[in-house]
Amino acid sequence: MTLFDHEALRSQIAGRAGSVSANDIAPVLVARSLQGEESELTVDGAVSVRTGAFTGRSPKDKFIVRDNLTENTVWWDNSGAMSPAHFDTLLADAVAALGGHSVLRQDLLAGADPRHQYAVTVMTPSAWHALFIRNLLIRPGEMVEAGANPTQVTIVHAPHFRADPARHGSRTETVIALDMSRNIVVIAGTSYAGEIKKSVFSLFNFHAPRQGVLPMHCSANLGKDGEAALFFGLSGTGKTTLSNDPDRPLIGDDEHGWSEDGVFNLEGGCYAKTVKLSPSAEPEIFAATKRFGTVLENVVLEEDRTPDFDDISLTENTRAAYPIHVLPAIAKGSVGGTPKTVVFLTADAFGVLPPIARLTPEQAVYHFLSGYTAKVAGTERGVTEPQATFSACFGAPFMPLHPTVYGDMLAEKLRATGAATWLLNTGWTGGGHGVGKRIDIASTRRLLTAALDGSLDTVEMREDELFGFAVPLSVPGVETRLLTPRLTWTDAEAYDNQALHLAGLFRRNFEKFGTEANAEPGPRLAQAAE
Repeated sequence: MTLFDHEALRSQIAGRAGSVSANDIAPVLVARSLQGEESELTVDGAVSVRTGAFTGRSPKDKFIVRDNLTENTVWWDNSGAMSPAHFDTLLADAVAALGGHSVLRQDLLAGADPRHQYAVTVMTPSAWHALFIRNLLIRPGEMVEAGANPTQVTIVHAPHFRADPARHGSRTETVIALDMSRNIVVIAGTSYAGEIKKSVFSLFNFHAPRQGVLPMHCSANLGKDGEAALFFGLSGTGKTTLSNDPDRPLIGDDEHGWSEDGVFNLEGGCYAKTVKLSPSAEPEIFAATKRFGTVLENVVLEEDRTPDFDDISLTENTRAAYPIHVLPAIAKGSVGGTPKTVVFLTADAFGVLPPIARLTPEQAVYHFLSGYTAKVAGTERGVTEPQATFSACFGAPFMPLHPTVYGDMLAEKLRATGAATWLLNTGWTGGGHGVGKRIDIASTRRLLTAALDGSLDTVEMREDELFGFAVPLSVPGVETRLLTPRLTWTDAEAYDNQALHLAGLFRRNFEKFGTEANAEPGPRLAQAAE
């Protein structure tokens, strides 16, 4: 990694700025956002903001500087490349664009383990973005102390600056550019705050494996004996919901590292989806949205300024950003011991996968690399029937290295620890979306509890003929027929055809990993049906 004087860059920005305010606390940032007409308060005092044209990430506008460090390490099939010269020009122009503005500086930490920690400075002209990242990263001294020598990171956030593709090597006027050698990030042309959060995660995902740390896009909580459980899953699978359990202290809801000593949270806050949020289904998250200083992104307010979480007229990707300490049960220091249980969450809209299955270590790596869930009809324009979604490592857009790097590390961790791995399907049964019904949350919670407390360790299992994993024949409190999806369909032949179709999708997706990747733990068929 190239040594770089980050404080010189920060001083350069400060010298050009009209003013700089460092480390304002939440009430000050709320007041600034209101004075600047960036936000409005909800009836409960949360900060309601709109992110404009971008209501989600723009992965095609994300670039990594291609230099001696990244040339032969980054998986360029998954990442856009930017030349060092283009990046330097972009950085200089973004710094110049902040000139004359009031710039807000936040000095925060990423990484609850002081030995694997980043000192992240974000400089932005937007008060609500400063509040957002203050909520999301670790505020030094609150729960975690700064380490002796954290890795320095600077994020230049210029949401109103428009990149020039010819001048900056970008694709459009929007750009998220990461220099891995110097740990500098430039974000321009988008007000979606998740780009700030995920740029830190991307840096961590690049550097952590070289320190023997497995970076993970997952939530994590603790059992009564301090053992950790990990929850991997793409959006809509229940990762945040299921890991928020008042009886299991939360380590974190999204980004973690697994070192030789256990699990640690990269962040100090939560970024929860709020679409159709209700106090009965997700009481802890609902309560957090009523807290002063929580940032609500693209949530429509009623006339009395009450959030309407059922209104998705702006986007289905409505979000709440809040510090983790507002939750009732959190792990001390945002760390946990060696994981005892690993859970892969999927929402299978084809109605094929069982609600729970135990995976061998080899199957675990296969499903980790596959990262499967399914979009349902109506969630996106043009989606009229279930569509399989595969995102390697359950977070491909944030994984700069080849997925097999992370897969090999996971395999080593599972072999060394003996952690049990489960595939938990929160999707459909009795048929695909539009025919069957979604597996009820009460049954899912009973299945998860049984996996976490060891109740499933001794139950009789059947081996799935197609996918090869082990499926319990009975679980207390769960309808037995639910455990064998074929029995829940009225047309067994239709189930068989759908199962072959899904197996074929798995097989074809895995081909992108090349001949070196081991596909044997996948579906057992010579040629899956189209």
